[in-house]
Amino acid sequence: MESVMLRVRISEEEVHYGGGLVDGAHVVKLFGDAATELLIRHDGDEGLFVAYDLIEFKGPVYAGDYLEVRARIDRVGKTSRHMQFEAYKVITGAGIEGVPSACNVLPEPLLVTKASGTCVVPLDLQRGSGGSASGGKGAE
Repeated sequence: MESVMLRVRISEEEVHYGGGLVDGAHVVKLFGDAATELLIRHDGDEGLFVAYDLIEFKGPVYAGDYLEVRARIDRVGKTSRHMQFEAYKVITGAGIEGVPSACNVLPEPLLVTKASGTCVVPLDLQRGSGGSASGGKGAE
């Protein structure tokens, strides 16, 4: 099935709590961005996110962290697309006093959030893989 990966640096602007901590809603927003790309690649349309059926916050995210957001379609219906999402921290601040710009590449990506949910693309908006103007996909 189709998959995408986004890599983003979390900025100071995303900090919501003391100590540079970012709220989980920011990561969920990134999942929405990944879902949009998946739908465009699969159907040629942004579609609509209708529901999350699971969201698990596994670890903290701080300003300066780099996240890899991975998303994949795991089930395709006539208009629905069920997706799996994972966000991994791959770079984080080194925590060296007096050197706020120091960072560490993590030896292994660290899972910080996972989720799953469903998006819908109405039949009349489906244009096939890659957004080609070749017409609807027909019954699935």
